[in-house]
Amino acid sequence: MKLTIIAGARPNFMKIAPLVHEIHRLQQEGADISYRLVHTGQHYHPGLSDVFFKELEIPHPHINLEVGSGSQAEQTAHIMIRFEKELLQYPADLVIVVGDVNSTMACTIVAKKLDIRVAHVEAGIRSFDLSMPEEINRMVTDAICDYFFTTSVVAGDNLIKAGIRRERIFFVGNIMIDTLVRNLPKLKQPAWFSAYGLSSASYMVMTLHRPSNVDNPRQLRAVIETVAEASGDRQILFPVHPRTRKAIEDMGLGNSSMIQCDPLGYLEFNYLVKNSGAVITDSGGIQEETTFLGIPCITLRKNTERPETVTTGTNVLVGDNLDMLKTYLGKVFENSWKKGSVPELWDGNTANRIMTEILRLQYR
Repeated sequence: MKLTIIAGARPNFMKIAPLVHEIHRLQQEGADISYRLVHTGQHYHPGLSDVFFKELEIPHPHINLEVGSGSQAEQTAHIMIRFEKELLQYPADLVIVVGDVNSTMACTIVAKKLDIRVAHVEAGIRSFDLSMPEEINRMVTDAICDYFFTTSVVAGDNLIKAGIRRERIFFVGNIMIDTLVRNLPKLKQPAWFSAYGLSSASYMVMTLHRPSNVDNPRQLRAVIETVAEASGDRQILFPVHPRTRKAIEDMGLGNSSMIQCDPLGYLEFNYLVKNSGAVITDSGGIQEETTFLGIPCITLRKNTERPETVTTGTNVLVGDNLDMLKTYLGKVFENSWKKGSVPELWDGNTANRIMTEILRLQYR
């Protein structure tokens, strides 16, 4: 069985790594399976791509399509053109896409037009917010792919409501947690950690990258100033996404309690999250990791495609409501955060369940 696995942006690498490890294990056991790893180059900053292959112990991709940046349409078009050539030269029995980035949707369209089956890992998650490009990517991908691997019962229900047959849906759990479980013993303290006098739970981590938070200078300033004011003496570690860096520099934002740094590798970043007192973010994946680790998470979004992190886990949504942000920061400092639990099948064995089903599908 020939597989083509797609990775395009930073979150994809954490999702494909467990699949690659599981395929290698199956090959050692004699399974008739091979794969080709395609990196679309959607993320091309070294801190957002190259370092992850080393840290997650996966081989460099067989090809990098090097699509780079551009508008939504330009990037999607470049991915489709280059991936079509790749797939014509190296046909596959099944294309595996993960997540919800432009690469996910673009490669699904190309594969289906070439009459190649597609499996979507993290299928069915929905924010029901069409202003989010990722939501459109999810909807298009799930409308045309063949097999659906879901992180939750809710995701499966979303697919059934959209008309997908149950026998094509496989509740397998959260593959991001596979990567986290595998790497917990290897998490690495950043070299500068001690120099700032940091210790466990003495600081918070903040990440911002969504257009709703960083493209509007007034909103970005309000968020950063609110967090800085409400945090008091507690330090804020702020790995700055490339799209956020220029806006912050132009406005001269930051204060003595805010430690700004470049994007970190997986092992260093999750060391910071695991040892933090709380996380403030607009990321999807970080909502999942904090829920598994039991870390309070304040999400600067009005909705989430991962509702289990709110209903079961440690996450809360505050949108752009700065008063709510202050209130929940107060709960962190008062040690009165809600007690969360780990959602079903977030246990580190998702890749095994996915590959078991894929091998069964081969003989259907």
